[in-house]
Amino acid sequence: MAKIVSVELFMADLKPKVKRSDAIQSFESQETPFVRITDSDRVTGLGYSYTIGQGGPAIMSLLEKTLAPQLIGREAEEIERIWRDLLFSTHATSVGAITSLALAAIDTALWDLRCKRANLPLWRALGGSKDSVPMYTTEGGWLHISTEDLVADAVEAQRLGFCGSKIKIGRPHLSEDRERLTAVREAVGPGYEIMVDANQSFTRSEATRRAKVLEECSIAWFEEPMPADDVMEHARLAASTSVPIAVGESMYSLSQFKDYLVTGGASIVQVDVARIGGITPWMKVAHMAEAHNVPVCPHFLMEMHVSLVCAIPNAPWLEYIPQLDSLTASPMRMEAGRAYPSDAPGLGIDWDEDRLAAASIEGMSHTLTA
Repeated sequence: MAKIVSVELFMADLKPKVKRSDAIQSFESQETPFVRITDSDRVTGLGYSYTIGQGGPAIMSLLEKTLAPQLIGREAEEIERIWRDLLFSTHATSVGAITSLALAAIDTALWDLRCKRANLPLWRALGGSKDSVPMYTTEGGWLHISTEDLVADAVEAQRLGFCGSKIKIGRPHLSEDRERLTAVREAVGPGYEIMVDANQSFTRSEATRRAKVLEECSIAWFEEPMPADDVMEHARLAASTSVPIAVGESMYSLSQFKDYLVTGGASIVQVDVARIGGITPWMKVAHMAEAHNVPVCPHFLMEMHVSLVCAIPNAPWLEYIPQLDSLTASPMRMEAGRAYPSDAPGLGIDWDEDRLAAASIEGMSHTLTA
């Protein structure tokens, strides 16, 4: 056992390489808080979370002023205890995005440290269920992309071995979404999966209306059709359509997932390791989904999620959206449409320290020591 002696905080702002748009927003930047934890044996762990757009400074403030000071002197191996204590200390701001994203940066750093001490890759330390996972791609399916380009991207992804493509929906009229999806289905044939994502943009009546078109196109899942906090409306929609309903990226607690699972509102769980508060609660959601015979297909963060989905038996896909290429020395390993977790001890992300330093935003760094 080794006590925590240092906590370093810094933040980078990552610009997407391609334009990313959906029914409610355009993804302009990614503010990325980092936490580096060092124990008394000089072993370090580096964790992170993210925002889409703004909010990073609020996370950094919560880390600096409230959470990080509580880490000094704690036993680094007591990850569950630390997570619970930090959550309780912020109970006035929980459950919520800022608190969960701050907790995730700490929790992932502690897991990175634990795995390095044990000389194990994260996917094996958490269970080692499989050594690779099929991928579907979202990068060519954004809402602003023309039908012609949607088709070209899906055909190319199919050629490369991807198992499916996600297409954003929510064009002003149903006919536009139908035209785009039908064109892609005709191009890739019946054996290639097409997922759709509405990004919480519909009412239940409109979601029900569009679900009929999704059934015609044999869509693999209907993601975030309505505001994510409305569990019962999702349960009613799920009962009215044969298209699986996928939710999870906009939920921030174990209890929220429990409500979806027990009501039948989620056919696919898309728990996000940053938004749920870290690896510790992510694994609990994954096991709870397994108990309900529901698959886990996490949102975003493929470089970290690849290890998590390979740790559990009920994760059939990984979402392909490159995120960290500008900060790493080597990318996530991919071959023929499959992703492979790293066998290096820790989270398995090959950080480039020089790039991390160069990307750090001035005035957003802070170090606490014993």
